[in-house]
Amino acid sequence: MQKFLPSPLLGVIAFLLVAFNTVFWVALFIPVILLKFIVFAPQFRHRCSRVLTAFASQWVACNSLILQVMQNSEWDIAGPADLNPHASYLVISNHRSWADIVVLQHIFRDKIPFLKFFLKKELIWVPFLGLAWWALDFPFMKRYSRRFLEKHPELRGQDMATTRKHCEKFKRSPVSVINFIEGTRFSSSKHLSQNSPFQNLLRPRAGGVAFVLAAMGDSLSGILDVTIVYPDNAPEALIWQLLQGKIPRIIARVRLLPVPEDVAGKDYLADSDFRERMQEWVNRIWQDKDMLISEASSSVWR
Repeated sequence: MQKFLPSPLLGVIAFLLVAFNTVFWVALFIPVILLKFIVFAPQFRHRCSRVLTAFASQWVACNSLILQVMQNSEWDIAGPADLNPHASYLVISNHRSWADIVVLQHIFRDKIPFLKFFLKKELIWVPFLGLAWWALDFPFMKRYSRRFLEKHPELRGQDMATTRKHCEKFKRSPVSVINFIEGTRFSSSKHLSQNSPFQNLLRPRAGGVAFVLAAMGDSLSGILDVTIVYPDNAPEALIWQLLQGKIPRIIARVRLLPVPEDVAGKDYLADSDFRERMQEWVNRIWQDKDMLISEASSSVWR
């Protein structure tokens, strides 16, 4: 029996509750952020980061509770039961929409360390969230178009240098680093323009994963490969649909994969053998994921 009927009004109420929850926790962030900003002692800053991460975990818990109360999605989750909240993981996933982040935070809450992901530099200006992401040491990356790099070749590889820098920082304490390998959210137009060989996925990009593995491979407990499917919604399922209660089923399958051998310290740009090995490894994972999505969404997309 449904608690609430799916509707735009339900979406507005859920959005306002999530917004209030966000403002509340960011308000608690501010004093700690100020202390972190003015005190340069590394040990003190590290403790500030731990406090902020604890606050962020509670923010995620409250958001999950709001969605559980307000919407009626059926969660079909399957994965390993022996995950360690004190170990470090690399999380890789297909990317359908912003709803994916909510799904990942929900299914991994209290099971692994707080999820951190790479953000476009422009997102630092998002009200409240940009400040929180900065304080939580989320890495902000400046992405350049191919045309821009052709005019400014000296900037080529700068995003990868940023990846390496932040991964070194992540070694200080357990962390979960998430990477959406497709590099962007799925859409039918992108799928067509890429001429993707996969039925349900965009072409994977191995570079970001390779740099994380090269920088952190010796400190990771494993790789969590996540496949997310919204079988009753169009492939471009939106966060707004989730808030409105219009995503009937959410399917997530999680595999714990071993860290590939001999990756620590490798140079993805300069080492052609390593680059080829990483591309083959990612493509094998994507082939399995593509078949899994086809099985999970055997009914026609609506």
